[in-house]
Amino acid sequence: MSNPTRSSSGFSVWRRIAEELRREIVDGGLPPDTRLPSEAQLAERFAVNRNTVRQAVASLVADRLVVARRGSGTFVAEHTLLVHRIGVRTRLRDSLRAGSSATGILLEEEVAPAPPPIAERLGLGDRPALRLEIVRAVDGRPISRATGWFDAERVPGLGARFREHGSITVSLQEAGIADYVRASTVVAARHATATELADLTLDEGAVVLAVQGLDTLPDGTPLQFASTRFPADRVELDIEQSL
Repeated sequence: MSNPTRSSSGFSVWRRIAEELRREIVDGGLPPDTRLPSEAQLAERFAVNRNTVRQAVASLVADRLVVARRGSGTFVAEHTLLVHRIGVRTRLRDSLRAGSSATGILLEEEVAPAPPPIAERLGLGDRPALRLEIVRAVDGRPISRATGWFDAERVPGLGARFREHGSITVSLQEAGIADYVRASTVVAARHATATELADLTLDEGAVVLAVQGLDTLPDGTPLQFASTRFPADRVELDIEQSL
């Protein structure tokens, strides 16, 4: 006997419903204090039974995206969590809510040999690497601390361009690199170091999501290897399956 709560791919239907509603909330389609449609309305919309809808909404309550008010219904909660989408073309600006703005500060710049594993990922051989230490903020709130490694010969003047624009994408475009794509992503969670606590204004014991990513030119030529740390209480990572 088939299980009506699961799709043909084996992924729970209620999870797919929860994910669609989550995206509408995060993208602003359902602003804070908006009342969710009733269980009956959602069941009709998604062509499922009410129990499946109930599971989906319960997961949103657990994630603090919505709140149930006795006798009134379920409403979208105030939320400050940034959902950062990591896909084939990973750009912070694509993850911002309407009206939000991002800034980038270059803390340190150095041209030096890269550690052997990074030099290998970038195919540097004996060529030097450019290392950039960057803090990014959204609406004045720090959301990432990154260490980016580049082939120094491929991106001359990148540090100065970043100081001017606060954006790697714009700085690379000025350097003649119009496009780049994400080739691989690895994510781990750990406690923040003392430096990360200070740079990201975190409290002792805070957890960060540590992301190692390799970006390449569209033809596969390695461009950047970056280690980026996101505060787990400020950023959620949405990684596309194509990665």
